[in-house]
Amino acid sequence: MKNYFSLLDPLRFGAALSVAVFHLTFWSWAWSSVFGVAPGFEHYVAADLQFPSAAPFTWFGWVGVEIFFVISGFVIANSASRASATEFLFGRALRLYPAVWVCSTLTFIVLLLFASGSASEFILPYIRAMLLIPKGIRGQWLDCIYWTLAAEMAFYGLVFCALLTKKVTLRHLAWGLTIYSAVFNAFAMLVLSGVIQSDILYYVVLMFRVPCAAWLLCHGCFFALGIWLFSSANRKLTSLEWLAVAGTCLSGCAEIYYFSSFLLTNIPAISDQSAFVPIVVWAAAVFLIAVTANRSRRSAVSASPEAAGYLRTLGLITYPLYLTHNIVGSAIIRVLIDAGLDVSLALWAGLGMLVLICWFICEKIEPAIRRLLSELFSRVRLRPKTAPPSSLPDPHPGLRLLPIRVRVGFTEQ
Repeated sequence: MKNYFSLLDPLRFGAALSVAVFHLTFWSWAWSSVFGVAPGFEHYVAADLQFPSAAPFTWFGWVGVEIFFVISGFVIANSASRASATEFLFGRALRLYPAVWVCSTLTFIVLLLFASGSASEFILPYIRAMLLIPKGIRGQWLDCIYWTLAAEMAFYGLVFCALLTKKVTLRHLAWGLTIYSAVFNAFAMLVLSGVIQSDILYYVVLMFRVPCAAWLLCHGCFFALGIWLFSSANRKLTSLEWLAVAGTCLSGCAEIYYFSSFLLTNIPAISDQSAFVPIVVWAAAVFLIAVTANRSRRSAVSASPEAAGYLRTLGLITYPLYLTHNIVGSAIIRVLIDAGLDVSLALWAGLGMLVLICWFICEKIEPAIRRLLSELFSRVRLRPKTAPPSSLPDPHPGLRLLPIRVRVGFTEQ
């Protein structure tokens, strides 16, 4: 792994932490104070915490999700550029499902312990979470943060289909998502700014952000940007491709802006804040990814194994931290408060405990499940045979991003 590329691991850990702080210190009380009910099952476990004084510094933490999507586009492009369709499919399954099985089961147990109603309402959402099946418009997520997995799975599906065709390249996919998402986000800006006045269209636009995230209308631009940045890590982009990069950036800014405006309009505690703050935070993260990609293309210097190991651990903690912070994290904080801890101390102690739990999941439990799955797939001859890491083949012709050999090697994420 290149030393610059490894910087993506602490970046996505920081993004996950910002989302966790957003949910635990702002969203948990701000949403229910306006709409009268929590957005998901977390109302069963959350303590009555309110941090209005911290709102100016925490309300935009949700933009960590948009940062995740850009990093995901970058990382998945790397994985797909050197894999067949079956290798990509099994690689993603081995990466995603072990953590989801552990974290969703942990969430399910916490809900059973804390919920006062019938446990039957959790069973179907739990099954959907275990299988990574989108809930649809009327269904319920086991934890509301799982909506992002629907978008991720949709993107993985597109990449898998591209690999199957052997004709659609990552470059084609990036162009398609760039145009597809840019058109929708431009339309959304017209609706939400009042240029096109329609209450129905207003709620339709918002519906495609979370309940129908699998359509990638809002978020396709972020995945496309990640692919373009990966391309720039391997070669110089053409002028037309830089135009596509600019389009994805503008489209991403539009998506962030209109959701920010929605929050600022509906939550009085942050009505005096600027909708450009999360845009600046997201743009700074994208700039770091771009610098990482550019330096990786120019540099042949490797990071020390010790440094890379610590950074890699941060990256591995990110996924279980994201899956558990909202409900499991809220439950830990509630227990600490009930035990007599100060609210602020309980919050930070709870986050620290949650990070340790997630470290144990990613270092001990996930690898064990992954090994069992690998052995199972091998025995039933389902898992594709891959070449040793030292002799990885060139990118498949159908997925090649450029007509020359890729010069920079990355490890599987």
